[in-house]
Amino acid sequence: MRSSGVFAALLLVPLLGACNREAPAPEPEATDVPEELAGAGPAIAAEGAIGTPMEERVAVLGVLNKRNNISRDLEMTPGEARRVGDVVVRLSACERTAPWEEPPETGAFVQVNVLERTDVDSEPGWRRVFSGWLFKNSPSLNVVEHPIYDVWVKECRMSFPDEEAPAPDGSAGDEPPPSPAPSAPPSPEQAEPADATNEA
Repeated sequence: MRSSGVFAALLLVPLLGACNREAPAPEPEATDVPEELAGAGPAIAAEGAIGTPMEERVAVLGVLNKRNNISRDLEMTPGEARRVGDVVVRLSACERTAPWEEPPETGAFVQVNVLERTDVDSEPGWRRVFSGWLFKNSPSLNVVEHPIYDVWVKECRMSFPDEEAPAPDGSAGDEPPPSPAPSAPPSPEQAEPADATNEA
């Protein structure tokens, strides 16, 4: 019995020593887009489209790393590519339905490239895993199918003619105008003629 207790104590000593060590600092995440993917891709022209020109629109895309469950938002303009670790996302276009159209929909044309190995012995290389339209309200129409990364569209910032812009402070803008300030009471000189007419 005593020998088993000593054996257990000997096992605990290295474990307790390991608890006192600090965890290694994580390596910085790569954000530089590689040369072969860095060329600015052309924005898809929106033929006959109304509203904000394509090159002035801003899309917000969500990127999720399923390994560590960390997600982040990318704000991008058409033609821009951004890297988050081992994934490069390129936005070619974003679109949303006009306020008078039903049902409302927001979409973005994206390309997703991932740095990965084809097998254990190969060097990592960039592979395109998705190219197409993603839709916010109908995500099942097109999906980025990858075991590690997921990309989805959250917003396309653009405007249409005669569309009301949101108020800068976030209010709806339908508050009534302020009432005019009350006027000063009449001076005694102004009141005398009125009193004289009342007496007559």
